[in-house]
Amino acid sequence: MREILWLSTGAVVLLLVGIIRFAIRGERHLGTSTQRATYQTLHTANLAAPALRTGLHGAGARRSIVQLHSLLGSRGVILADLEVVLASEGIDAGHRALIDPALARALSTGQPQVLGTKDLICPTGTACVLQAGVIVPLQVDGTVVGALGTLDSSAPAGILRLCSEVAQFISTQLELSELDRSRQRVVQAELRFLRAQISPHFIYNALTAIESFVRTDPDRARSLLVEFAEFTRYSFRSHSQYVTLADELRLVDTYLDLERARFGDRLAVTLRVAPEVLSVKLPSLILQPIVENAIRHGLEPSERSGHLAITVSDCDHDALISVADNGAGADPSRIRRVLSGRAGGDEVGLHNVDERLRTEFGEEYGLVIETGLGAGTTVSIRIPKFRTRVAS
Repeated sequence: MREILWLSTGAVVLLLVGIIRFAIRGERHLGTSTQRATYQTLHTANLAAPALRTGLHGAGARRSIVQLHSLLGSRGVILADLEVVLASEGIDAGHRALIDPALARALSTGQPQVLGTKDLICPTGTACVLQAGVIVPLQVDGTVVGALGTLDSSAPAGILRLCSEVAQFISTQLELSELDRSRQRVVQAELRFLRAQISPHFIYNALTAIESFVRTDPDRARSLLVEFAEFTRYSFRSHSQYVTLADELRLVDTYLDLERARFGDRLAVTLRVAPEVLSVKLPSLILQPIVENAIRHGLEPSERSGHLAITVSDCDHDALISVADNGAGADPSRIRRVLSGRAGGDEVGLHNVDERLRTEFGEEYGLVIETGLGAGTTVSIRIPKFRTRVAS
C-alpha cells in the first residue's frame, strides 16, 4: 500500500514538472518581444474594459484602476469624474491636492494639462518621485465627463501621447456604456408604447365579455374577472423586461380565455409546445400582440369559424414559435409596410414586436410573416435558447 502511495505521489510530481516545463516553453515560444508586449497590452486593456463599460463611477473606476496603471506604466494614476476623484493608485493625498488645480482646468477647458516640478512641490520637502505628469480629459460625444491623470519621476516626450491614447480608450468604453443605456431606454419606451396601444382595445372587449355573463352566469363572470386582473397585472408589471416562454404562454392562454368568452364556438385554438424550451428567455409581451393581431385582423373579419394554431418547437439553437390562423389574410405589400413602420393604424404592434426582436437578438431574428388575401396568416419567430446578455 505504501509503495502504491509513493508511486502515486511520484506521478503527481512528474505531472507538475511537465506542466511547469510546458508553461515555460510556451512563454518562450509566444513570439517576439514586440509580440509579447502587444499581447500584454491588449490583455490588460481587455481586463479593464468590462468595468469601464458600466460607466464612470466609483465601483467601475476602482475595478479598472490597476489595469490603467499597468497600461500607463507610470508611478501613479488617477481617475476622476466632474465632481470627485473616483480612484487612484500610487498617488498620496498630498499629491492629489497638488494636482487639483490642473484637474479642474482640464475638466473646465477640455484641454490636456502638463505638470512640472513647479506644480508638484512635495509638501514633505524631501526628494520626491512624483515630479511630473499630465492630466487628459475624458469625453463622451464631445462632452467632458471626467479626466485621467498620471504622475511619474519625469515626463518624457511620449507621456502625453500615451496618456491621451489611454484616455481615448476609456472614453470609447464610456461611449459604449452610454449606447447600452440608450438602447435599454429605447426598448423600455417601445414596451410602454406597445402597452398603451394594446390595452384600450383589449380592456373594452374583455369588460364587455365579462359584463355579458354577469346575470346569466355569475361564476363564469367572476372567473373571467380574475383572469382579466391577472392579465393586466402581468402586462403592466415594472420589473425585468425578460420572461420565460412558459410565462408568456400563460399570458396568451389567459388572453385567449377572455377572447373565447367573446367569440364562443366561433374560435378554436390548438396549442402544441415542446416542454424543453419552456425555460427560454425572451422579451415580455412578444407573443400576445401577435395572437391579438391574428384574432382582430384575421379571424374577426372572417365569416367562417376561426382556428388559431400556436406551435412552439425546439430547433437546434433556437426555439421556433409559429402563430397561424385561417382568417382573412392580408396583402403582402401591406405587411411589408406594417413591418417597416409606414402603415400606421392599429397594427403597430407587429412593427413594435419585430423591432424589439431585432434589437435584442439581431437582424436575423425578426418576424417572418406568410400571408395572402383569403389565405390566412402565419407568423414565425425564432428565439435563441442561450444568450448570456439576457438577465433573470
